Amino acid sequence: MRSNRPRFAGIMTLAFAFVVTGTVSALAQKQTQKVPDGQSMKIQGIVSMRSADSFTMRDMSKVETVVALTSKTDVKTHKKGVFRGGKEYGVSYILRGLRVEVEGVGNAEGQLVAKSIKFDEDDLRTAQALEQTDEMARENQARITAEEENAKKLAGQIAENQELTAQAQRAADLANKRINGLDEFDPVKTITVLFATGSSVLGPKGKAQIDKEAAWVKTQNTKGWVVAVVGFADKSGNTEPNRKLSERRANAVIGYLVTKHNLPLQRLVQPFGYGENKPAADDSTAEGRAKNRRVEIRLLVNKGIAGTT
Repeated sequence: MRSNRPRFAGIMTLAFAFVVTGTVSALAQKQTQKVPDGQSMKIQGIVSMRSADSFTMRDMSKVETVVALTSKTDVKTHKKGVFRGGKEYGVSYILRGLRVEVEGVGNAEGQLVAKSIKFDEDDLRTAQALEQTDEMARENQARITAEEENAKKLAGQIAENQELTAQAQRAADLANKRINGLDEFDPVKTITVLFATGSSVLGPKGKAQIDKEAAWVKTQNTKGWVVAVVGFADKSGNTEPNRKLSERRANAVIGYLVTKHNLPLQRLVQPFGYGENKPAADDSTAEGRAKNRRVEIRLLVNKGIAGTT
């Protein structure tokens, strides 16, 4: 009588190989890691999502880690040589698409509580470009309509606008390749604060307006809220000085929000100065220019935290 042991052993070997293969495949598909409570860790990766008090980063193995931000988180650039330390930054500069190195300790929720975050300034500029490039591409493409083409052919502006569109699209593609997911926000309210010509000083009227809106915010459910402070200027003067002026205006408003109304820095999302771009009114009139010398305080709510997505 022939023994069935060799055949049975072969079947068991195949079954074991199938189970092991399935287990490895399942582990390969797992994308999010939990950091053990109390464990120190240093990781590198790309910021894929940003919310009010945390962000998600993805490493080269496509494993995602949630990083918690605190008021003690140290954010700076990498050292440039032996005698030059890194430049200090606020947590608001942790942007989507930014390549970072994070060192911290795990908490009970499996997050990595960041003690220090380091990045390169070149990567910061790339991440900041992400905020503008998609909109620039749409605006420049819309500008090239069938009626405009005939008028602009003689001036050679079609080729120029097409190149601007291509440049914006290339920048958008480069930034978007560095992340696979985007966090989403809903607008709550935009507060506009006006400034005097050539000035970045927040005057009494501007402070009173911010005080009034801050009192209103205290009556709201602010779960998941973040604040984007964006500065603007009119077209008086040159483009580059106007851009720097708009940044100083935005920083003046941020300073007042933090010192007077105790706004946590981790609630700020990418302060920015547009300069004379994106005017709110016709800049050829005095009334229009007055409206363009402004800072917009944009109140946003994270869809994921608020449960609306």
